[in-house]
Amino acid sequence: MRAVTYDSYAPDNSRLHYGEVPDPKVGPGQVLIQVRAAAVNPVDWKVMAGGLDGMMDTVFPVVPGWDVAGVVVRTGPDTPEFAPGDEVMAYARKDWVQAGTFAEYVTVAAPSVARKPVALDWAQAAGLPLAGLTALRSLKRLGVGSGDVLLVHGAAGGVGSMAVQLAGDRGARVIGTASERNHAFVRELGGDPVSYGDGVVERVRALAPDGVSAVADFVGGQLETTLAVLADGGRHVSVADPGVEQHGGHWIWVRPDGAELAELAAAVDRGALTVEIAQTFSLEQVGEAFDASRTGHTRGKLVIVP
Repeated sequence: MRAVTYDSYAPDNSRLHYGEVPDPKVGPGQVLIQVRAAAVNPVDWKVMAGGLDGMMDTVFPVVPGWDVAGVVVRTGPDTPEFAPGDEVMAYARKDWVQAGTFAEYVTVAAPSVARKPVALDWAQAAGLPLAGLTALRSLKRLGVGSGDVLLVHGAAGGVGSMAVQLAGDRGARVIGTASERNHAFVRELGGDPVSYGDGVVERVRALAPDGVSAVADFVGGQLETTLAVLADGGRHVSVADPGVEQHGGHWIWVRPDGAELAELAAAVDRGALTVEIAQTFSLEQVGEAFDASRTGHTRGKLVIVP
């Protein structure tokens, strides 16, 4: 099959290769998915740079990519949940780094897989799993609900844009940091936008004079701002800064979870959640997609279409 690989760690795209690799095997409790789309996440190029070497084993050559939407073409033994022809999506992270989704086919454990919502096209479905599960897990850890005022750092990004929608669906009021060019987008999602940078504390306080009850940081480096606007007894999480644990917060590391992914699909079906696509790329353009992701200013998701 055709795939993108890298054969050693690198801080840039110099080790990325496009070519033929062996088709994946399909073991018990697994499904073989023909990839229709695979989303790019910052973790993809951070892993390529060796960022998780102390946490996860790596087997080179690596096919990057952890998000996928596609069609089941084969199931392994004892996998009654799915059948060939099913349209599915998955957060396909494994317990080691090797066989990812930037390829024509990928094997995924059945418990990580959910059926694709009809309302989403392939690119949108591929963009949902990691970002959506991260947003959902963050809101659940915070216990966000009716009456909460939630500050979302990075409200126009892939994770942040989903968190704004999901929090609003839970009855919370949402304030979201974003560049001025994305303020209208944040309003469309149901949030009150504020510009990040100097003066952000004052801008948040102007909208929430008594402070916010919860903060979700999807950017990193926002702890000082978070603590400055958080009301007494408030809760906060970060997906990018483990240092929040030293200040009563939670560091979120999302798990593959087909049941929670089905929960997100249900939110899509009732019109409470959609996925913004910033740009699509071919397999040969994975390096360009990584460069776009590295800018940190993408609105919505970047997606690879084989």
